[in-house]
Amino acid sequence: METHQYTVKRPAHCSGTGLHTGKTVSLSIFPAPINHGIVFTRTDLLSRPAIPAKYDRVIDTTLATTLGDSQCQISTVEHLMAALHALGIDNAQVEVDAQELPIMDGSSWPFVELLNEVGRSKQKELRKYIRIVRPLSYSNKDKSIRIEPAKNFKISGSIDFDATLIKKQQFSTTITRQKFVQEIAKARTFGYVEQVEALWKNGLALGGTLDNVIAIHWNRRSVLNEGGLRYQNEFIRHKILDIVGDVALAGAPILGHIIANRSGHSLHHEFLQLLFDNPDCWEYITLPE
Repeated sequence: METHQYTVKRPAHCSGTGLHTGKTVSLSIFPAPINHGIVFTRTDLLSRPAIPAKYDRVIDTTLATTLGDSQCQISTVEHLMAALHALGIDNAQVEVDAQELPIMDGSSWPFVELLNEVGRSKQKELRKYIRIVRPLSYSNKDKSIRIEPAKNFKISGSIDFDATLIKKQQFSTTITRQKFVQEIAKARTFGYVEQVEALWKNGLALGGTLDNVIAIHWNRRSVLNEGGLRYQNEFIRHKILDIVGDVALAGAPILGHIIANRSGHSLHHEFLQLLFDNPDCWEYITLPE
């Protein structure tokens, strides 16, 4: 845990395919001043609207996390947010020329490489943390999420799918820069191949390919991707990656232990809303220099 805020040392640029539109998207990350936070700007719109990466700006959680309002939106922010959060970037201006971020390879890894390439710059302001002081739980049908006090940021996740390839998977890790890079960042998004085909028929996921999605075979025992899995339990690791990215919308790093079962973007968002509706469960702190 670090005491001060950080921004990127110099501008970073990349481009890739938008998962839903299938069109090429260009993305740039610029240094930003203290207490700026992460803010997205749509450069393809004349007014260049700015959208803060905050939980109260989430407008949709179908298939991805989408920020904005009725006039402007930016979708699929979770993989970049996970990389920024885990690598300790508090302030950045993110410019994108489409309504969604590029999906890259379906994980946070390309963003991790990009951010590591440009480096970080320490700023003259202490970083605020959200320290959990009382447990808080939330459930919706068979999905649940809970947070407990802890000295660091830890996530324990579990999933249960009917696919023989997945079945029950559990993973628990403290989210540090090193552990995120080694254990989480390369885990890709996934889906059953017929689900992807159905999305295509409905004009969605037009950019989805085996280069950016793990496609689970019809037999539920293998994947269609030629290289196979990056981790034996890549599925639960990607779920944890999504938690990191969605929880980053709290606006400050959390000191607490998240325990999630069958979670998804909607559950993460509903839980953050509940957390901020219960201010007796947390407090803002800074760390001594």
